[in-house]
Amino acid sequence: MANLMYAATGRRKRSVARVRLIPGTGKVKVNGKPAEEYFTVKTVVKEIFDPLKVTETEGKFDIFVNVNGGGFRGQAEAIRHGIARALLQYEESLRPLLKKEGFLTRDPREKERKKYGLHRARKARQYRKR
Repeated sequence: MANLMYAATGRRKRSVARVRLIPGTGKVKVNGKPAEEYFTVKTVVKEIFDPLKVTETEGKFDIFVNVNGGGFRGQAEAIRHGIARALLQYEESLRPLLKKEGFLTRDPREKERKKYGLHRARKARQYRKR
């Protein structure tokens, strides 16, 4: 029997997550650490597993993730996006469930770059009369 592996990339803001799903017992490693140890906020860890809950595939896959860039919230959403995309490779019939919940849509919002002569992207210096 061939080794099955479903790989996908998830993105959010500046975060990029490379996700691999391998049939197994349900362990999750993020950058070599367990997910609960990597993410200190419990709600973020629960958010990662939403695509698995919706498709009722919890505990069927071992998940290995390499993620970099951004903050912990953006990284978690990038992982969630990557898991949803990898689940599509596993079974294409899961698309309507994942699409309905919005897990397949890449959130395009990113921080606007700073412009010269300004404090931030659009914030100008304060005007002083005297």
